[in-house]
Amino acid sequence: MIIADLLASLPELWLACAGMALLMVGVFLRRNTATTVMILSVVAVAVALAVLWVLSPEPDYAYGGLFVNDEFTFFMKSLVLIGALLTIVMSIGYAQREAMDRFEFPVLMVFATLGMLMMISANDLISLYLGLELQSLSLYVMAAFRKDTLRSSEAGLKYFVLGALSSGMLLYGSSLIYGFAGTTNFTELGQILSPDAFDGERVSLGVIFGIVFVIAGLAFKVSAVPFHMWTPDVYEGSPTAVTAFFATAPKVAAMSLTVWVLMGPFSELVGEWQQIVVFISIASMLLGAFAAINQTNIKRLMAYSSIGHVGYMMVGLAAGNEAGIQGIIVYLSIYLVMNVGTFACILSMRRSEGMVEEIEDLKGLSKTNPCMAAALLIFMFSMAGIPPFAGFFGKLYVFLAAIQAELYGLAIIGVLSSVVAAFYYIRIVKLMYFDEPSESFERPLGREMTAILVATAVFVVGFFVIVSPIADSAGIAAAAMIEQ
Repeated sequence: MIIADLLASLPELWLACAGMALLMVGVFLRRNTATTVMILSVVAVAVALAVLWVLSPEPDYAYGGLFVNDEFTFFMKSLVLIGALLTIVMSIGYAQREAMDRFEFPVLMVFATLGMLMMISANDLISLYLGLELQSLSLYVMAAFRKDTLRSSEAGLKYFVLGALSSGMLLYGSSLIYGFAGTTNFTELGQILSPDAFDGERVSLGVIFGIVFVIAGLAFKVSAVPFHMWTPDVYEGSPTAVTAFFATAPKVAAMSLTVWVLMGPFSELVGEWQQIVVFISIASMLLGAFAAINQTNIKRLMAYSSIGHVGYMMVGLAAGNEAGIQGIIVYLSIYLVMNVGTFACILSMRRSEGMVEEIEDLKGLSKTNPCMAAALLIFMFSMAGIPPFAGFFGKLYVFLAAIQAELYGLAIIGVLSSVVAAFYYIRIVKLMYFDEPSESFERPLGREMTAILVATAVFVVGFFVIVSPIADSAGIAAAAMIEQ
């Protein structure tokens, strides 16, 4: 039994051991270890991904039901590890140029990734909280990593204070659920809250209040309205490499956790929480569409963009069916790649005086750096949902799921907000291709950055070729989650 439990959590155990070993390497070698630890952290995450793919066990529970493995967790963990791997690679050059080359930086990324994997496999409110806090504590420190700059310190403080508030709401909701249901295990909660267990009677009001507080805590982690207030300031104030990390792997982990919680133990209570998710979805889509229009900082614009994309994903969750979960999984796969590519471009926005972040700095980029302009054009069109780019298919799947669930109004609002949001994406394209050039960026991108840009751009452009296998895999993962 113990061996089976250890095998089920082998990627997590490997990352935990690797993170502690890298910490020891940095502490005892002391001098010039930052780059070495950064490269070793890339290797550690790559090995974890290989272990996940090679030794993926049969769907099963481990550690007395606290930990679960199935096709859904396998797919989500793969996305998280790929996102973490790519963002750590992108951070190597940035950390060296911006005087952030300290060994603690990649170690924090490794521990945050470990927390994300634990979140995805959590099958209990207690293991959920442990994974969530392991990720969050690492991210708090990363946001404030450049303690010599006021913006980074402010971002870390805001994230910590509001994150503590969200953790309190999550814990309070969990305690209510435990008090009225008598268990924190997701499997047991699913059985207790089934219609058969209540003989047609209404579920306890205390459980409903608990679910509301849990949703509030999780909505903060995915930066959904009205719990989005930290996102623009933290995205703008954090070092750009940290912002790239925030926008990719943690977003995938938090969204998959939200889906797992609501469609797992509380799947029979769709009627109780659906209207809350519909409101969060509509508010997030509208705020993401309108609030980004007047933004001048590209990192802040990406923050509002991420809020809007979370709203679109919530459309699939509001549908409350297998097609909705499949749509979310497809959307997350596309969202991850789009954001990695976009932040690869943002990390390349550098001049002799340092990094630049203003949208106006992209003027005439097609003349000074046509390859980077072409890549950014692809990502902007994809985020706007313009066919045949990948982003179109993500929105298509979640809107079709809403229509299947007869949420016609939600789908219409989603399409209209997507049209409004297209304005600020296309505005960036207009600046790059139709305005007079400003000062050009430094040309050398580095081989790793160039490879990531090319790979992500090709994926986004050619997604229509591979949409079927990805959608089929997402369908298998969604079916496995419903079955669990």
